Amino acid sequence: MKEHKIGYSFIVLASVFIVLAGIKSASVIIIPFLLSLFIAIILSPFYNFFKSKGIPESLSILIVISVFILFLVFVGKLIGTSVTDFSANINMYTEKLKHFFDASFIYTKDLGFNFTAEDFMEFADPKRIMTFGTSILQGMSSLFTNGFIIVLTVIFMLIESQHFEDKIEFADSSKEKISSIKEIASKIQNYMVIKAIISLFTGFIIWMALLFIGTDYAFLWGVLAFLFNFIPNIGSIIAAVPAVFITLVQLGSVSAFFVVLLYAVVNIVIGSIIEPKVMGRGLGLSTLVVFLSLLFWGWLLGIVGMLLSIPLTIMAKIVLDSNKNTKWIAVLLGSGEKLIERKN
Repeated sequence: MKEHKIGYSFIVLASVFIVLAGIKSASVIIIPFLLSLFIAIILSPFYNFFKSKGIPESLSILIVISVFILFLVFVGKLIGTSVTDFSANINMYTEKLKHFFDASFIYTKDLGFNFTAEDFMEFADPKRIMTFGTSILQGMSSLFTNGFIIVLTVIFMLIESQHFEDKIEFADSSKEKISSIKEIASKIQNYMVIKAIISLFTGFIIWMALLFIGTDYAFLWGVLAFLFNFIPNIGSIIAAVPAVFITLVQLGSVSAFFVVLLYAVVNIVIGSIIEPKVMGRGLGLSTLVVFLSLLFWGWLLGIVGMLLSIPLTIMAKIVLDSNKNTKWIAVLLGSGEKLIERKN
């Protein structure tokens, strides 16, 4: 009996590895599909809203897609200009940052610490840190070179969404299963739409505040804050690093301190107060799972996998939570807050 269970476990593990290898090799197809899926999920409430007002289906899609394309073109142009300009000046910023570290380490020597700028550069290269954010934005923009295919897929997904429930009912008349699938789809849609709105609000605040402080490429860091807000707990910290470094070399340590304070306040107010109240804590993931999912999806699907790591993990958690046999895995992925509440 034990040998049978061990053999079965090995077969399951082997199957998982084969599936992951297949996903990784087919990432060229899967990544645009995932982007299209999440864009369709975010746009579907607007599409349904226009339809509920009596606007024909084709016209509703045309309005939603047109606004989305105009938004992408506007944001893409601003990002492209900022990234090009920042990349051209990256060596200047790195050199200024090195001088700042040299001066700082001279001061620390008087306090008895024997560090040099070279030691710090070996541990954390400022050039790599500052180009990290822009490399992600460049990677995202390169995906939209096939923008026509993505937009077309989004259109078909929006049209298909109207008949999705009917197809499920026709395929399986089990009310329990239909209800479960509807609940999963509803939870995923609610999470994605609310998270996108909150992330957009976060990015806007960061953009306006950095513009007021006078940090270069404020719009760029606002977009980065929007994208990384999809990664709870550590996303805002990663997004803050390039903006803090740029402010440090451009405006000095006092302004850099205010930028650190800005990101901390935004993270606390929006991430710890507003977001839990709006979204609830039912989809919470543990900090360890957030970090591991970032590594896992990043390895599997690259930059897009990193940015979609939390939505993808939450989708997996919702699906696992809906099945009695896999519910324990969903509990392990969770933050454990519900278990603490039960104990109390």
